[in-house]
Amino acid sequence: MQNVTLIGFGAIGRTLFQRVAGQPGLRITHIVVPDEHAATARAHAGDAQVVPTVPEHTDLVLECAGHQALTEHVVPALARGIECAVLSIGALSEPGLPEQLAEAAARGQTQVHLLSGAIGGVDAIAAARIAGLDSVTYTGRKPPTGWRGTPAEDVVNLDTITEPTVILQDTAREAARLYPKNANVAATVSLAGLGLDHTQVRLIADPTVTENIHHIDVRGAFGEMQITMRGKPLPDNPKTSALTVLSALRFLHNRTSAVTI
Repeated sequence: MQNVTLIGFGAIGRTLFQRVAGQPGLRITHIVVPDEHAATARAHAGDAQVVPTVPEHTDLVLECAGHQALTEHVVPALARGIECAVLSIGALSEPGLPEQLAEAAARGQTQVHLLSGAIGGVDAIAAARIAGLDSVTYTGRKPPTGWRGTPAEDVVNLDTITEPTVILQDTAREAARLYPKNANVAATVSLAGLGLDHTQVRLIADPTVTENIHHIDVRGAFGEMQITMRGKPLPDNPKTSALTVLSALRFLHNRTSAVTI
């Protein structure tokens, strides 16, 4: 039995919890949330214990709570030797945080897994990097509702635009910094390939689409690759792709399956 501690219990965390329930070999035993959210979490947590910090004894930590959770919970857990998986890849745009995670994992003699989240092809990009990459460009396109509550509201009027509008064209680091809840894909693609400062990103608010659309163009010694994905958002959070939850479930299933892919 793989005992899992879940950090965060928002739309992603609740969906993960529901999907893991009853899965053979998997059990979410603890849910880490701030004290002010504990009562709400307990109402939906079933037999799992709602706690403010990662418990001493757990097999695996799965983070789906954002930047603060990485520094407050993941780094200390790694240093204690607890294996961790991270969904909030956009948080790694902060200078020094990737190094903090790596150093903590080395100190605890364990590993931190950066999950692919809403995008595919990460394995191919990482493999192509070994031979050398010339360019990696990511374009993220979402309906205007997917950009509410972000700096996009200072760039365009999301209620009135009638055609696709570029809201950011910059490096992956800047995209992840400004749009941490929307641009985790950009950070993931960059960390698999050329890095945050050498991956180009375009983010687009598009009133003509209803899905989250991701396009990646990769060129290098291996050849060329273009990937386009049209992901449906989580019903509870239009800023998050449903595939994000599924990528975490795949990771958990691989922990207990005899054959993994």
